[in-house]
Amino acid sequence: MAEGSRQGALTRAERCYDEGAFLDALRRLVAIPTESQIPERMPDLRRYCTEAMPALVEGMGFTHHVYENPLAAHGPVYVGTRIEDPALPTVLLYGHGDVVRGLAGRWTGGLDPWAVTVQGEKWYGRGTVDNKGQHLIAIEALRAVMAERGGKLGFNVKLLIETGEEVGSPGLRDILRANRDALGGDVFFALDGPRQTTFMPELKLGSRGGISFDLVVKLREGAHHSGHWGGVLADPGFVLTHALTTIVSREGRILVDGWTPRQVPPSVNAAIDALIFEDIPGIPEADPNWGEPGLSKARRIFGWTSVIMLAQITGHPDAPTNAVQEEARARLQIRHTADVPGPSFLPALRKHLDEKGFPMVEIRPVTEQAAFGAARTDPENPWVKMAIASVSETAGRAPNVIPNSSGSNPSDMFIEELDMPVIWIPNSYAGCNQHGPDEHAMAPLLREGLRLLSGIWWDIGAGAAPRRGRYPAGITGNRM
Repeated sequence: MAEGSRQGALTRAERCYDEGAFLDALRRLVAIPTESQIPERMPDLRRYCTEAMPALVEGMGFTHHVYENPLAAHGPVYVGTRIEDPALPTVLLYGHGDVVRGLAGRWTGGLDPWAVTVQGEKWYGRGTVDNKGQHLIAIEALRAVMAERGGKLGFNVKLLIETGEEVGSPGLRDILRANRDALGGDVFFALDGPRQTTFMPELKLGSRGGISFDLVVKLREGAHHSGHWGGVLADPGFVLTHALTTIVSREGRILVDGWTPRQVPPSVNAAIDALIFEDIPGIPEADPNWGEPGLSKARRIFGWTSVIMLAQITGHPDAPTNAVQEEARARLQIRHTADVPGPSFLPALRKHLDEKGFPMVEIRPVTEQAAFGAARTDPENPWVKMAIASVSETAGRAPNVIPNSSGSNPSDMFIEELDMPVIWIPNSYAGCNQHGPDEHAMAPLLREGLRLLSGIWWDIGAGAAPRRGRYPAGITGNRM
């Protein structure tokens, strides 16, 4: 069979949506309750890897392997491998089959989180956008290109689906490190998360990192009568409050030396400054006078460090007592780019608090939630340029290019362990309710995503892939 055309591949992908095959496949995936936060769902996580994924790619020439998680309490990783020719480029295609808690009974009108319900352009169901619907797009786009090319892609594929992303991808780094040769390739592609607009495509090139920690002021054992001891005993609530004001100003500016980037690469700032946003009803407006002065909203989100207060407590707010309290505590969270090493934040804070006269404020790293790493592929990377050109041709307009997602993802693991550039093509929108009741996909975005990914796969197979060379995969913020 003679090779078809790029437009033919896009048309095949659209037909997959228009004729209902995509919806049928999505329903089968959503029906598996893969809640990775619930230990009793381990059989469902395993079934997703051992049954659902092999069935989904049946007839596409993949060999299957399920990697057991080295952390026994967490789910496995599925890898499907399709090698046409070792000399061809190899794409590592990532997705995650686990979802957050379904929250059954809290969805509008009794919607079932484990069934896809179509209401106009909205397709409701847990995982429709995070991430089952999104990795399904990439797979069905592969199928469309193969059909148009008579069973060939023109490149190799390694399809990696993990089952622990919603709990921080435990064990994934160990699997990557132990199987570097089996899982390595030239470039990483994935679809996850919302994009900034509903009307234009988007590329994300990594993620910000996150660190949570407690600040604790414990001055004594027990609380003491406020009438007898108020004004005599130091109040831990006020001590902690004053310490906090040395960390962030009343206008939201970070005051700790070493917490913000010394320099942001020009290519990163240029990409951020070119971003286009969409006003979505129900989404809050940015406070213009909060945060680093002189920075745009986009630079504050995608190019700078932020710190927020997750919780603060002293005494018993549910039943206040007339007493000088023994302890006060606050939990803070930092989000940072790869321009600031994650391990440097807490030592810098210790130095800062000591210099400001607060040696009594203890810093306790959060142990129940692991820190996640910052990572970024340079917008000038040749693979990024190739993806921009492909998406621009398919969509008829250039995409937003976000140097690093404002949320979290495992980009750092793939850059560090497999040394490959990471490119994310999100296919949802800010109002999709992911992680809450009523999670839903917008049908037009699903159809558009099939076109965009079919275009990328076609172009890689047509020879648009960069020549193999030593292009830097990217940087991460995990090392000092």
